[in-house]
Formats: sequence, C-alpha cells, structure tokens
Amino acid sequence: MTTLMPILRGNGLFGLPMNTAFDRFVEEFAKGTPFIEKSEWLPSIDITEDDKGVLLRVEVPGIEKKDIDITASGGLLTIKGEKKKDLEEKDACSHRVETHYGSFQRTLRLPDEVEFDKINASYKDGVLRITIPKVAKAEPKKIEVK
Repeated sequence: MTTLMPILRGNGLFGLPMNTAFDRFVEEFAKGTPFIEKSEWLPSIDITEDDKGVLLRVEVPGIEKKDIDITASGGLLTIKGEKKKDLEEKDACSHRVETHYGSFQRTLRLPDEVEFDKINASYKDGVLRITIPKVAKAEPKKIEVK
C-alpha cells in the first residue's frame, strides 16, 4: 500500500525512493531527526486498504480503552496510549521481564481521499481496530473553453 505511510518516510539519496529500512535510517540520521518515534515502546500495526477504505489493526494487549487516545488532524492520525505496570509484584524478585510498559505514540499520514469525519475505532481482546472510509471518487468534469 502506498497511500498510508509512516510520517518520517522521505526520499533517499539523489531524490530516489528509499528501498530499505537501512536507507531510511541513514536519511533520517543525516537530517538530525529520529528514525524511531519517541516512545518507551511501539505497538505493532497492520494496515490494509481496499476500495471502501483503510483498516488499521493495532496490537495493544493489557491496555484499557480509556488509556487510548486517537486524534486525526492535518492529514495525520495519531494514536497515543499507556500500558500501566501492575504493582502487585512489588515484593517479588523478577528473573525475566519481557513485557513492555509505559506510554507510546504512533503517527501516520493519511491518504487525501479519506473521510476524517467518519473514522471509527473499536477495541476488543487487546486489538484496536480503526476503520477509515474513503471518499467516493468524483468523476472528472470536462470544462468547455469559451
């Protein structure tokens, strides 16, 4: 899919499209901007698109829906949230901790042909589903020169 892309994507050396994550990393490092969005952790996002719209599936297990904030503005969709750590184990000694806690923020550029007023989000079983319908395409109009 080419219409929905991370906000930090740009062009590579000599204006050619970048093909690899390494190329993007080098480009962003050279510009002095971070390649990775600033967060303690980043949830995985699957993006699919069809004629009707765009669907984002964001994996945010262990987060309550009240701790998720979604905003759409200026062609950007921002998803923020926080996964809070359980304090029940304060006296326990951890041998391994692989679970990520803390806040996150993901910002994606939306295609021009989406309906911002009709974005819908639902949350079930640790998966946030954001549906973004597309605007019906207007047919080109022939304009007569007088």
